[in-house]
Amino acid sequence: MSGLVVVGVDGSESSSVAVETAAREARARGAALRVVHAFAWPVPYALPRSSLVGPSLSGPPSLVSEDVLREMAGGLVADAVGRARAAAPEVEVSHAVLPGDPVTVLEAQSRAAELVVVGPRGTGGFVGLPTGSTAVHLVAHGRCPVLVVRGQPRVDGPVVLGVDGSAAGAAAVDFAFATAERRRAPLVALHAWTTWNAPMPPPQDASAPYANPPGALSEAEEALLSEALAGYRARYPGVVVEYRVVHGRTREALIDASRSARLMVVGARGRGGFAGLLLGSVSQALLHHAHCPVAVVRGRR
Repeated sequence: MSGLVVVGVDGSESSSVAVETAAREARARGAALRVVHAFAWPVPYALPRSSLVGPSLSGPPSLVSEDVLREMAGGLVADAVGRARAAAPEVEVSHAVLPGDPVTVLEAQSRAAELVVVGPRGTGGFVGLPTGSTAVHLVAHGRCPVLVVRGQPRVDGPVVLGVDGSAAGAAAVDFAFATAERRRAPLVALHAWTTWNAPMPPPQDASAPYANPPGALSEAEEALLSEALAGYRARYPGVVVEYRVVHGRTREALIDASRSARLMVVGARGRGGFAGLLLGSVSQALLHHAHCPVAVVRGRR
């Protein structure tokens, strides 16, 4: 743990919400907060057109001078810092306007952070896309957990953890328990399975059909969930945990659970992913369709 939470800002409404969320996260962790804006030149899309007002800004954004854009970038960062301090006055807040595109800048910042917070879409997003390219890329390539602030969280809801029993998902389990403890929230550990993704060991008798007896699969999936959480309840005795095994598709089950959650926690890739892919289909689906903020936790590299 570095004791640092980083939040990316771009002047959009969603990044303003991300700043307030990041400030509260930093307070809960006893960490400092760094507000970061990436500045690339030329950037015709970096700032809202509504910000381009006044007699000196009569042309399109692409024709505005670099000095003017830098001044505006400093203004939006100052506004974000003010929001952060209002949300969590006790948190130490620093800020930076750094050259480069948002993906590269925030990925570099993630190397020294324990958490990076971003909004789902910024001012550079395309209309109709629920999650922007910066958030998706950062989740796939960041070096620390990434919290994408989307949807409407239930302040009294649980932290929901998607469990698939994979080794890569162990980091997400630890993150979810620690978060539930800090927020004094209940934890729902949800594992969804179908006959297509359930493990089917061969029968003891080689002449028997390759199948499990009725009920064996559900028992095996319940055992998988228990094994994935083994030891964590002892480490986090104050966290109330609900075990939930669902027969159905993982994406649909987690999206449905997000309706009543304050936070969804998943790993970047599960046991069903293809080798070489940095981001699995379940985590991608949640980034686009979850009804609450989503934290994606990568395993150690």
